Amino acid sequence: MNINTKTLLKFFEKIGRSFSVRALRLGAATRLFYLILIYSADSFKRIHLTIREIYFTGVMSLVIIIVSAFFVGMVLGLQGYYTLQKYGSSEAIGVLVALSLVRELGPVVTALLFAGRAGTSITAEIGLMKATEQLSAMEMMAVSPVARIIAPRFWAGVIAMPILASIFSMVGVLGGYVVAVPIIGVDEGAFWSQMQANVDFRFDIVNGLIKSVVFGIACTIIALFEGFDAPPTAEGVSRATTRTVVTSSLAILGLDFVLTSFMISG
Repeated sequence: MNINTKTLLKFFEKIGRSFSVRALRLGAATRLFYLILIYSADSFKRIHLTIREIYFTGVMSLVIIIVSAFFVGMVLGLQGYYTLQKYGSSEAIGVLVALSLVRELGPVVTALLFAGRAGTSITAEIGLMKATEQLSAMEMMAVSPVARIIAPRFWAGVIAMPILASIFSMVGVLGGYVVAVPIIGVDEGAFWSQMQANVDFRFDIVNGLIKSVVFGIACTIIALFEGFDAPPTAEGVSRATTRTVVTSSLAILGLDFVLTSFMISG
């Protein structure tokens, strides 16, 4: 066997090993999601745990959501005005801002910010609990870590994401209004009337909410799994936190394409 053949075999062996590891992790994440659904009834009996996590993941993320949404809306207002001005229809700037936020930027940017702020915190917190053997101690006391720790955080993320995305869209529209009406001089009545006439509740707002719910499920389960699966060391927790951001971002963008394809074709 010559050197080239050995190198080629090692290459395919490396690919196969990498694929096997990822398949095992996907199976473990699916199992964790199944356990969350099984133990959700037990976690809802302690509803205060879910409410506390909603505060941690949702309310504590409001500052970055509101500030980011306002500047995104302002940028959309400027870009929309100079783009539409070429076609002589700058009065429709409100429609462009609203549709861009409700359909795409609201759910997507909110999910990315959520993954960077709340997702990493969830992963680091659970990873640290695993490293300090708090999860093992719960199992020794016949307390399920999934029901007590994992499930409340999962449902908190699923509930908080659509609310944050809605706030993002509303604040973004306000940012677009501030640029379009007081600064540029677009007619205020035309700004709001065009928006109300062209933004459809079913195909725009509801579809945006569906996206945010799916993103909430994906981001939260990734953050929980990475923390639950992290090696119980400082280096392991730090790598799990990094994987949470990377995997969540890729999942959000991929799911956005898939969901948009189904929504447009439907």
